[in-house]
Parts: sequence; structure tokens; C-alpha cells
Amino acid sequence: MRNNRRRVIVLKNYRLETEVIHKGYDSQSFQGSLTPPLFQSSTFTMKSAEQGERRFAGEEEGYVYSRLGNPTVTVLEERIAELEGGEAGLAFSSGMAAVSATLFGLVRSGDHILVSEGVYGCTYGLLELLKDRFNVDYDLIAMDEEDHIRSYIRPETKVIYVETPINPTMKLVDLELVCKLGKEFEAKVVVDNTFATPYLQRPITFGADVVVHSATKYISGHGDVVAGLMVGSREFVNEVRMTTQKDIGGIISPFDAWLLIRGLKTLPVRMDRHCTNAVKIAEKMKAHPKVKDIIFPGDDQFPQAGIVKSQMKQAGGMISFLIDGGKETAQRFMNELQLIKIAVSLGDAETLIQHPATMTHSVVPEEKREKMGIGPELIRLSVGLEAWEDIWADIEQALEKI
Repeated sequence: MRNNRRRVIVLKNYRLETEVIHKGYDSQSFQGSLTPPLFQSSTFTMKSAEQGERRFAGEEEGYVYSRLGNPTVTVLEERIAELEGGEAGLAFSSGMAAVSATLFGLVRSGDHILVSEGVYGCTYGLLELLKDRFNVDYDLIAMDEEDHIRSYIRPETKVIYVETPINPTMKLVDLELVCKLGKEFEAKVVVDNTFATPYLQRPITFGADVVVHSATKYISGHGDVVAGLMVGSREFVNEVRMTTQKDIGGIISPFDAWLLIRGLKTLPVRMDRHCTNAVKIAEKMKAHPKVKDIIFPGDDQFPQAGIVKSQMKQAGGMISFLIDGGKETAQRFMNELQLIKIAVSLGDAETLIQHPATMTHSVVPEEKREKMGIGPELIRLSVGLEAWEDIWADIEQALEKI
């Protein structure tokens, strides 16, 4: 029911830094507007009752209602699909709306999902809901070794769901390995690419079937949007659009889509700064006596450095670290910060910090948290765009007070 007749600019052999600005939009299709217009409309008029009939019957392309499609949202969906290297994209009201719609579209009662150990707390909550109410089983496992992954795959395994880097332990999953196993066992591979973004990592090029994002994070980059994105085959995306999304209704607003289009334009520039700042901060933290350990893919001693080089452009802007002490010491350190803000999101211009065991992953039972590597001394830092010297000065003064 979307209008695909408008002329879309065709770009070939352009780099991602160019595609984030131009892909999916041609100003001449919108009366020369350089910026994609905001279609802040809930519904769209028909020229005749017969045209309405044809559009609802799927016999004619065209917009009818913004829950089913909106021109501003279409620009965003086409752009993220191109950036991720997929056939089609779908935008949602939140990252969890994207995750839940994807899983609802892939599994049925009696199916099994294999999940990378250490996923986002709300993803864990969704998996528990699927298990308790809909008889969809799951296993959280370390995906370090092929034989170990194989041992958990069942005939009813329909999805392999991974985060990489994993939130908040920063462990990586070898996408080439997981996608190979997915194809072998006919299980769909879904990758949460929130931490890396398509600028640093493109899972579909390794064989992943679906990519999801909390677009609230780096893709927005400004802390003013809650949104999600999904990219996959055109057939799967259209199926989710006209079933799960249409009937459950987790759609994005046109204004939020417009903000994400704006955010995408500066994604490469911002990610470069996030990454270089993170390297500087990690080096300083690693040398500080009150920091027990850092977990950062850009560290020279990071155990999975080979995977970083094989599937990521840079190591990202997220650092997890272990404070020398328990929960009380970690919280005291956070309370002494002045520039850095205590908040559970990430990818914003501001540097943000949170305590996973008592905040984002508090829904996960303590025994499972510990198995994931999320102990009371673990802190997660989203390195922002400020001068790295100022970020470090704030961390250093707080460390000196504990």
C-alpha cells in the first residue's frame, strides 16, 4: 500500500559516507526540497472509492494510512536497507518493537531460539515471555567455539540470535561462523547491530538474514528519539509489515523518522569521533590502579582481537570496566562524576555511564547475570563526543575519590 512510483535516486559505487546522505531520496521527486519533507499525516486521501478499493486489495501502490506506510518513513527504511546491504527495511517505535516483531515473524509455538550469552536485559525479558506464554524455548550460550554452538542446535531451532559486541560484556560473536551454521541447519540468523551500526559492521555481508537496531542509540545520536529498525529480505520485511507491525501497531512516527534521517547523515563523522575518544579513554583507564580491568574491543590485549579485525571497521565507542571494589564502590564512583551523566542509553553526544547489574540487566536473575559476566563491579561507559581530555579528567577525579 506504499507509493513506490516516486523517482528514487540511484547511486552506484559510492561509499557509505556518501550513501548516508543521499540514498533513498531524490529532491526532484519532492519539488526540489533538499531535506526530505516531514509528512506529518495520519491518513491519505483517495481520488475515488474505486482507487481506495484497489489500494486495499493490493492492486495499486499508494499510501492510505501511516500505520501501513508514510513517505517520510519510507525514505528512512530505504536508506537503512541500503546501508546494511539488505533488500528492504522496516522502522518501529522502539528497538524492542523491532526485536519482538522480528522474532514473532520467525518463530511459532514449539520452536527454539539460540541466543548469544549476555544480551540486553529487555531482550532477555522478551525471551522469557515467549517461553512462558507461547512455548518458544531458548538457550543463552557462549558462542566462542563451533562445536559448542553445534551441541545446542536442535531440529526445532529456527533462529540464532546474536548481539556483537554483546551488551554489556563487549564479547564478540564470529559472524562468519554463526551464519555458516545458520545456513547448514536452516536457522535464520538475526543480528542486533546497535553497538556497531552499519558504519562499523554489516552482518548481512557475512550471511545474516535479519539485522535489528535500537535506532535510539548511535543512528539517532542526539538523545531525542526512541525508535527501532529492521533490515532483511523484501519478502520477510513485507510479511512483518503487513502482519506483526500492522496488527500489533509498533510503528514509528513520521517526525521520529525525520529525525533519524537527519541523524544518519552525520553517522560516520560521529562514529569516528566516538571510536577515537574510546581508544584514548581505554588507554588511560587501563593504566589506572583503581580500575581492575577494561573490556574494550580496541584494546591490544582484547581476547577476540582477530574477530575485531575481520568484521569491524573500528572497535566502537563502548567500554566496560571493572572497578576495584563491589557495587557500593562502583556506585560511589558514578556519583562522583560531574561531566559524565548517569543514564542507561548510549550513542549520544554526551558521555553516559550506567551500572548494568542494578540497571539495564537487573531483570536478569543474579545467577544468570554472573554467568554472563555481569557482576556488581562491572560498569558500562558510552564514550561521547566531548574532548577526550575532559572525559578523562572527570573519570580520573572520580576514581581518586573512591
